[in-house]
Amino acid sequence: MSVRSYTKIWLHLIWGTKNREKILLDKSFRKEISKHITENAQKKNIFMKVNYVNSDHVHALIDLPTNMTVEDTARLIKGESSSWINKNADYKFNWSTGYGAFSVSESNLNKVVKYILNQEEHHRTKSFAEEYDEFLKAYNIELG
Repeated sequence: MSVRSYTKIWLHLIWGTKNREKILLDKSFRKEISKHITENAQKKNIFMKVNYVNSDHVHALIDLPTNMTVEDTARLIKGESSSWINKNADYKFNWSTGYGAFSVSESNLNKVVKYILNQEEHHRTKSFAEEYDEFLKAYNIELG
């Protein structure tokens, strides 16, 4: 019997556009980006349960692959999607350099899926900066 490695590490990834610019304004284009991100992740053996592309940031719920670091996974998803957006948009596009990666327990999975799918409603009352600050506080991450 061979011994294999098994993991189940759910991560809620959040990353923004460069300078948090609200540049992804076209809703149908954002849906195309979302679909592309999911398809590309699948090609790279990254299981993405859900994602949502806002005008200035993205939320994605992934199961971190056994053979990849968080940094490698974020870089791969962001880098390839930035390239795809630049090929399909009539403007220069960049993601911000950083990202947030927050652990999600199996028992909270459905709650996080609902949160991600409810982004449009959520951002009627809260900016990306406010939302991100809340995540940092909830996970006891201090900047500086």
